[in-house]
Amino acid sequence: MTSGCAIHGGCPSDYVAVAISVICFFVLLSRSVLPCLIHKAPRTNSSSFWIPVIQVIASFNLLFSIMMSVNLLRFRTKHWWRYCYLWAVWIEGPLGFGLLMGCRITQAFQLYFIFVKKRLPPVKSYIFLPLVLLPWIFGAAIIHATKPLNDKCHMGLQWTFPVAGLHALYVLALIAFTRAVRHVEFRFDELRDLWKGILVSATSIIIWVTAFVLNEIHEEISWLQVASRFVLLVTGGILVVVFFSISSNQPLLSQISLKKREHFEFQRMGQALGIPDSGLLFRKEEYRPVDPNEPLDKLLLNKRFRQSFMEFADSCYAGETLHFFEEVYEHGKIPEDDSIRRIYMARHIMEKFIVTGAEMEVNLSHKTRQEILTTQDLTHSDLFKNALNEVMQLIKMNLVRDYWTSIYFIKFKEEESCDEAMHKEGWSFSSPRLSSVQGSDDPFYQEHMSKSSRCSSPG
Repeated sequence: MTSGCAIHGGCPSDYVAVAISVICFFVLLSRSVLPCLIHKAPRTNSSSFWIPVIQVIASFNLLFSIMMSVNLLRFRTKHWWRYCYLWAVWIEGPLGFGLLMGCRITQAFQLYFIFVKKRLPPVKSYIFLPLVLLPWIFGAAIIHATKPLNDKCHMGLQWTFPVAGLHALYVLALIAFTRAVRHVEFRFDELRDLWKGILVSATSIIIWVTAFVLNEIHEEISWLQVASRFVLLVTGGILVVVFFSISSNQPLLSQISLKKREHFEFQRMGQALGIPDSGLLFRKEEYRPVDPNEPLDKLLLNKRFRQSFMEFADSCYAGETLHFFEEVYEHGKIPEDDSIRRIYMARHIMEKFIVTGAEMEVNLSHKTRQEILTTQDLTHSDLFKNALNEVMQLIKMNLVRDYWTSIYFIKFKEEESCDEAMHKEGWSFSSPRLSSVQGSDDPFYQEHMSKSSRCSSPG
């Protein structure tokens, strides 16, 4: 019985390995989907969304192709879809391990250009990733043309080591990009995650090569055949879970949502980067008088007024302009010599407001948008200057006049009067409180105090 299942599949250990791989894939799926559901992260057209999706698909391809190519399951009849070259060559190679490593290399490629060259990559990720897969595609085509696989989907030692070398080539490429960014002081442990990815993938290759060699040399030893394919599938399951768990693609979402190492859960880039007063509204600002005759850019420096204006803009479905102003304002607080934080914030603003199809894309001229997206210096102090001027013109034309007659301004003036009265009575306004704005970019919710409690004197 053992000898039969060693050849045709269906041993108890085979089903255990399949169960472990299924569990690993669902763990991976939960880690990729839950943060987006919990934090209601919007779907974007950028690589920050598609690369994790491709990683999940590649992980499924890798696990399922291993399961199909090493005869883990017993099938009574041979079907066309059990074709060895489909699973062992194409899906396990270019569309499995190759695609998984390609995603990680693409991430490292982006980090290199953004943080070392201080500009966006010259090649889009949807072009770079297929280019990375070309060696795998050529290798799979050669194997398919020469047809070295036997009826057990074994290719022989003369092919095992070249294929292992192709696996190692991708690890070496990842090492090269990682060494190029090793001096960058990342804020979200991207470098550590890249080294972990290298360690995990290299270890997996060593285990797989060992198992493949044992399969080829000792085909007559039944227990070794069963044990080696068990190790292959379980190692693959562990690889995809660990590999995805250390993704450095979305630092703000994956680092903050999944790793509860801080007592306070930051949900906006300004606070995650430690920008002063990001997301906070200081009570001392509440009684600062606002003169509608002052220039708008000066009024918006008053955060109390800015938040009220933002609530009004959100109600008019034009809130992206005010959110853009606030993010650029926070970007300007970062010292010019702090290039790393400036790059993080600039990239965040570009992905959120500038790129076509962004979550809160602002209406800009094509020239201004391209000036930002093709900049040669992501740390430049005037990177968003022209865009901010255009956005301010839109605010002045479409929002300002209506705001002065809106219920939001009336409410703002009432609260301002109450706060000024309390200030004259000697209340302390030194402690900060969170902004009361409710929106996708301002999750720091605080329950409002009632008007009566705010205007009453202490005691």
